[in-house]
Amino acid sequence: MSESSSLLPLATTVDERERGADVALLPIGSFEQHGPFLPLATDTVIAQTIAGALAAAYPLLHLPPITISCSHEHEAWPGTVSISASTLYAIIHDISDSLQRSGITRLILVNGHGGNYVLGNVVQESAGRGRRMALFPGPADWDRARAAAGMATTGWSDMHAGELETSILLYAHPHLVRPGHETADRVSDDRRHLLTLGMAAYTESGVIGRPSLASAAKGEAAVGSLVESFADVLAVVRS
Repeated sequence: MSESSSLLPLATTVDERERGADVALLPIGSFEQHGPFLPLATDTVIAQTIAGALAAAYPLLHLPPITISCSHEHEAWPGTVSISASTLYAIIHDISDSLQRSGITRLILVNGHGGNYVLGNVVQESAGRGRRMALFPGPADWDRARAAAGMATTGWSDMHAGELETSILLYAHPHLVRPGHETADRVSDDRRHLLTLGMAAYTESGVIGRPSLASAAKGEAAVGSLVESFADVLAVVRS
């Protein structure tokens, strides 16, 4: 198994000394329901898949993922576990502090869970702390990835356990996808009270999107597009 397909980075300290990376990648996922056919760890797997592909393409320090984050809107389903936004904020700052002591002052957060709103504030504040951070992928990066993959569903309609997420797992970790995504489509575009009512107000299965349209080929194209988009983010962080 290559490092880019592993669920953990496998480099040794000798590898890192030789790499001499000046930018660190921190994958951030979640542990939350993803319908009956994707694992609770889906967002972590996706963040790690993207980070692994980036680390294979660029000389970066690939950190292990944060596996539990802010998934409170999913707590109507068994298995979902969350931490508070303040805890996630503190964890990232602790990691950033540790990196800085080792000489790495640039950190890119590879976020796999849309509910981690606090990450935007962490990046927003980083400039005032004399550090350089970025949050990746952004909305434009995801839109380009969907277009490159020929996905039929928009990012808004395909919010959770849909065409995009299922495709990435079918491509990178097909053994994690259980039967059932072919008939699990659920569209719920009017979600104006999602943060107040939670996901259960808009879906019984936990799915919002069209997983029936997913394919490994789409997942591969989407990840490839993100690797290309990342070059601009890396250049800005290094500037």
